[in-house]
Amino acid sequence: MHYPFEVTLQNRKILYKILENTPKEELLRIPDGYRNNIWWNIAHTVVTQQILVYKFSGLQMRVPQELVDKFMKGTVPDGTATDDEMKQVSAFLFSTLEWTREDYDTDLFKDYNEYTTSNNVTLKSIDDAITFNIFHEGLHLGAILALQKALKN
Repeated sequence: MHYPFEVTLQNRKILYKILENTPKEELLRIPDGYRNNIWWNIAHTVVTQQILVYKFSGLQMRVPQELVDKFMKGTVPDGTATDDEMKQVSAFLFSTLEWTREDYDTDLFKDYNEYTTSNNVTLKSIDDAITFNIFHEGLHLGAILALQKALKN
């Protein structure tokens, strides 16, 4: 089951490059007709992966609860981000994926609390969660690309 981790890593590399190469004011700006920004989408992918994989497995998430509260489903950007917060999320793009792979390889994920996503996909196992996360991150990469285009207009 290593291929899903490789696919996720490639997406995370793209997100990292966007985060590192986009001016902060563009990361935080919400274009007309949109309800979030590039920064929120990137941080949201980190938080959601932790919820889908760790929380629903009954395990402690590896990111601070403050990040979860700020970027989980249903939240909206507040238009701010500290440099420390941005560095933290930037690092979490890779560390959370590495930790998940290690924890998966050492069989840490024993249980999974079934969860039906807002896309009406029911996750019944850790493998379902890891696979669905690829789809979820792809949706948000698409949103980021649309936001980038809107910011140029």
